[in-house]
Amino acid sequence: MSHDHAHSAHGPKSFDQAFAIGISLNMGFVLIEAFYGWQVNSLALLADAGHNLSDVGGLILAWAAMAATRLLPTDQHTYGWRRGSILASFINALILLVAMGSLGWEALQRLQEPVAIAGGTVMLVAGVGVLVNSVTAWLFLSGSHSDLNLRGAYLHMAADALVSVGVVLAGALYLWGDWSWIDPAVSLAIALVIVIGTWSLFRQSLHLLFDGVPEQIDLPAVRQYLQELPGVCAVHDLHVWAMSTAEVALTAHMVMQPLPGNDQFLQNAAIELREHFGIAHSTLQLEQDAGCQQGCAALK
Repeated sequence: MSHDHAHSAHGPKSFDQAFAIGISLNMGFVLIEAFYGWQVNSLALLADAGHNLSDVGGLILAWAAMAATRLLPTDQHTYGWRRGSILASFINALILLVAMGSLGWEALQRLQEPVAIAGGTVMLVAGVGVLVNSVTAWLFLSGSHSDLNLRGAYLHMAADALVSVGVVLAGALYLWGDWSWIDPAVSLAIALVIVIGTWSLFRQSLHLLFDGVPEQIDLPAVRQYLQELPGVCAVHDLHVWAMSTAEVALTAHMVMQPLPGNDQFLQNAAIELREHFGIAHSTLQLEQDAGCQQGCAALK
């Protein structure tokens, strides 16, 4: 029985600076937006401020989760704390869905009793929000394609930018047509768009929490690759799961006859799994079966 583990460089590149800048920018903007929203009685501004505050918490959570992935394994936590990034992604998605649900509810209430707003002030403050949120989203764009945790941070900030664009639009339409209902109507529409966009993050993070196969992994192709390796007659107990939002692990038993005389077979398989399937942590157990060779020959 043999084992092999392939380990790539652990963890994605550091986004510490991006988190620090994003949290600082958004916390400052939350204070500004909440103040002016209260001054001009704009639900859109107040709701956006509340949403931005939830995003500050989300960014802090995502940053803490990323820091946790760099903690070394211990006898109590042999994988370290990598799974914290998956949990952070799930909580981020949940926070965003709850925030948009609250925004939608408040918008429905305000539609029944529309109030006047200071359109010019609303547009100015929201315009600053578009800039702040767009810059913050850009900071996480490069990591959002490969790390679900960073994707959660990116989606949060991109959603905020979209909300702010909607608030600018609401202010402009109010100035143009004096429509007091436009502020909650635009807020409701944006909340719906963000909920639709966030559902994928929520679904994927929940899937990974229960050890689901990451969506970028083609499990049938992985199984076929292992079964077609020289000397392999059968593959069983194949498991693939996410150790974190950026690392995938695999275990498998392969029946062979005869067993390889050295570790080169295992090393080559592990390299292929890493380079072609993105599986950085593989454990392959080889099992000898006297009837394996004859069984394989009968299938040819």
